[in-house]
Amino acid sequence: MINVRNTRYRRSKSVEINMAPLIDMVFILLIFFLVTTSFVRESGVDVQRPKAQSAVTKEKVNLIIGVTKDGIIYIENHPIDIRSVRAHMERFLAETPEGSVIIVADKQSHTGTVIRVLDECKLAGVKNISVAARRSRE
Repeated sequence: MINVRNTRYRRSKSVEINMAPLIDMVFILLIFFLVTTSFVRESGVDVQRPKAQSAVTKEKVNLIIGVTKDGIIYIENHPIDIRSVRAHMERFLAETPEGSVIIVADKQSHTGTVIRVLDECKLAGVKNISVAARRSRE
């Protein structure tokens, strides 16, 4: 025999979709991707890099310093003075101790300015410093 009360009760009960597990899963994925993403701090200046046959692509870069042909130094889209490069690098190393720095200098920039930026980075304690170049095609 069929129980009439049970079938009537089941039909009148509304079905609900519980969204809490879905929202939790989305937040967990968002946190995972934010933690595993490496953030790159751009120099904020467009320069014409010189060509080099030995240029290689560097995978992990944390900070890019730009030097224009006029000798202006850019970090994070802000022009800075040469005297404040060391302070910026010390703060950068405090945030990311294993961080690497790339100096992107215009091909018409003064070598003395690039050497001073390189020297300030080394004096601040940066161990992984590179100078950017374009790979020349033969």
